[in-house]
Amino acid sequence: MRAPLRPRSGCLVLCLSVSLLMLLLQVMWVPPETARDAPPGRGPSDREGPRHSVRRLALRLDSLSSQMQRLAREREEPPSAQPDIVHILQTFRQEHRNLQQTMEKELLHMSQKLDQLLQRTPAALPHEHASHGGLPRACEVPNNPEFALCAGKVEFLRASWRSDACYAFYGVDGSTCSILAYLSEREDFCPPLPGRNRTTLPWHQQPSGHKEEAVIQTDFRPLYESMGSGQGPAARFMRSRIEGLAARWREAGESMRLRIPHGAARRLRVLLYPGILAGGTGQRFEETLERGGPLGELVQWADVSAAIFVLGHNLTFAASQTRLLSLIGAAPGRGSCPILRPLPFDLIYTDYHGLAHLQGAMGLSFQHYQCRFRILDSFGTEPAFNIREYARRRGYSTAWGSWGLQPLQYMTMFPHTPDNSFMGFVSEVVGSGWEVSTKEHRKEDMAVVYGKQEYMWQGKKGYLEVIGRELELHATVFQPPGRPSALPDFISNHGLLPQDRLQQLLLRAKARRSRRRGSARECDAELISQLFVGLGFPYEGPAPLEAVALGCVFLQPRFQPPHSAENSNFYQGKPTSRQVHSQHPYAEDFIGKPYVWTVDMDNSTEVREAVRAIMRTEVKPFIPREFTCEGMLERVYAYITHQEFCGASLPAWPPEGALSARLGALGQSCVAVCRRASLVCEPALFHHLNQPAAFKRLGLVCASTEREVDHLFPSYNPWGRRCSLQEDQRLFSCAGAHPSYSRLCPCRAYQPGQEPRSDSELPEGPRRFLRPACPLCRARRSVKLLRREWFLNRRRSVAARALAENLPRVKHKGAHYRR
Repeated sequence: MRAPLRPRSGCLVLCLSVSLLMLLLQVMWVPPETARDAPPGRGPSDREGPRHSVRRLALRLDSLSSQMQRLAREREEPPSAQPDIVHILQTFRQEHRNLQQTMEKELLHMSQKLDQLLQRTPAALPHEHASHGGLPRACEVPNNPEFALCAGKVEFLRASWRSDACYAFYGVDGSTCSILAYLSEREDFCPPLPGRNRTTLPWHQQPSGHKEEAVIQTDFRPLYESMGSGQGPAARFMRSRIEGLAARWREAGESMRLRIPHGAARRLRVLLYPGILAGGTGQRFEETLERGGPLGELVQWADVSAAIFVLGHNLTFAASQTRLLSLIGAAPGRGSCPILRPLPFDLIYTDYHGLAHLQGAMGLSFQHYQCRFRILDSFGTEPAFNIREYARRRGYSTAWGSWGLQPLQYMTMFPHTPDNSFMGFVSEVVGSGWEVSTKEHRKEDMAVVYGKQEYMWQGKKGYLEVIGRELELHATVFQPPGRPSALPDFISNHGLLPQDRLQQLLLRAKARRSRRRGSARECDAELISQLFVGLGFPYEGPAPLEAVALGCVFLQPRFQPPHSAENSNFYQGKPTSRQVHSQHPYAEDFIGKPYVWTVDMDNSTEVREAVRAIMRTEVKPFIPREFTCEGMLERVYAYITHQEFCGASLPAWPPEGALSARLGALGQSCVAVCRRASLVCEPALFHHLNQPAAFKRLGLVCASTEREVDHLFPSYNPWGRRCSLQEDQRLFSCAGAHPSYSRLCPCRAYQPGQEPRSDSELPEGPRRFLRPACPLCRARRSVKLLRREWFLNRRRSVAARALAENLPRVKHKGAHYRR
């Protein structure tokens, strides 16, 4: 008797559940393209907003509840039946009452949720963004040759205006009139509609000009407030670094105050947006910091923030995409539309991640304002990788390049190439208080190894064993809890240390100098040098310079063959063709011995002799000027004052009087040509050489002159006497070289100790520093230049005769000709 009743009750419950579910889906369903971003703008059919839909849902739920109650009353009087049937019906009624109570509770809970939704429902958007008032009823797509792209844009928006909520936000509803109004008043692809005057695009209009003077600031509290009270490891590190260097920033700022003319600099509104700290990338980056991840980017961001602030500019700091969108006035949606208002910042400092975020939020206005961007790019972007179409045709396409900016808008950590601007950072100096506190804890014959993660130590055991026979080795490697160490047994690991404790450990790492007196070997009581040992990775970090600033000697491996994108996974995809000959090329080339020693890691004899020579060498703490607070302030001041990329005119700084034109040898880059003459290549002066008269001034006769898009031009091809000029100024490159071309190179002099400044400028003139920093290095370099000049003079006559007779050139190292 129970069999025919249970399916019936189950069907009833199932039908009620399905009906309720279908009703909810029917009422609350929103198209996917509008549900993603909840666009503020809506079409005419749903102008009443979400409140009406929610009330309609509530009425339907009340109706459903009433039907359930009526059904329950109808079942209150069961027909007469046998006792077992009565018992079954009573059980069914009890189950039904329980089901009814459960559903009523669910309906009450849903009603409360709906009330909360009604309270939180935003008010209607302002009318200015909801629709275009005064539109004609019918519009035709104009056929105007001045707006050749108009028809294509109209067709595109007809098919895809729902793909981004920003179009509805700006009043597009799919009609031709609304599309034409948007394309003429928010973008500039179509002429204005009849009766509507064409004005400047809202995001083109400049806010009221401000002429406030930039004044040196030494109170860092506004900077700390701008950076916020973030509790993440990145924010804590940056703030602690600024606080630790605050006294030196104040001292450097007071020195700059005396040197900057009154009223020389206008106070700018500057936004700093380190995109590497935003979104999912930022979360992953901060997680790596707690496991020994790279700190170089944060070091530079902290120092750039402090330098801009000290120079007196209005600084805003953003570390999240939400705050970025709010600051720049981005329209809601996916970023296909321009921003709401003119960009409120004169300069935006960001990185490659932040550049992608800005492009995804600014739409058409991204291209308009990209001249205001400054990109912190640790390893640099060469011009050949910078333009998408050119890079694709010539095989230079990478994951990070092809943004089409001016190459000088990329700012590097070290002076890799003159094509980019050298921003740098500050190399910390420990005060006398630490020196006193660590004297009694110093340990003789001790060295610290540079490498915070275990993978950096793989394959280095033999190299470290040679050093370990002379010195006691210490490490600061991150060690996960409960995991055995993979380091060699003779390494003392202190675990991951904060910056201050690492510096204290370096101060303790003293190596003794020993000497023989008669037949007995005695040790001096004076502790001479500290040793900081490189493992080959990470490349070009700030730690070696900070170690040298503490009085350490940096020992690093030499790379043979050099590391590049062709043989190194690290450099693959980076927009540079550099050949890296050691772990830290800057330290090797521009500081050198006795502070930096470069050895073949696989040659145990060379390593052992280098360590013993270091133990016999006396060094003092040394900081290249360009890595001091004052040196960085000089560079940042020069960049902000003189670099201008928004105008159509040619660069006016450095002045033409600083130009020293040089003709390079075949296959030689302008970097090498200028360096050989103890000068520096200046890409901002290329346009003075990009004309036929420049070839005549260098004594060259051109059989033909042509303009092409090529990063090697302007240049001269002696076979055929072809003179080639550059068509695209963004491809002016100091780094390019080819065996068939002699480059025309714009060289200039520089101020010793701060290459970004020429000799005739005060705090003016940026980019690279190009000289050995120490006196011994300068003397050694002078001897090297004299020897090289003698060798070139000896070979020059042979090369010139072969060129004149149009014979094959004699290929030998250093062969060079120059008119």
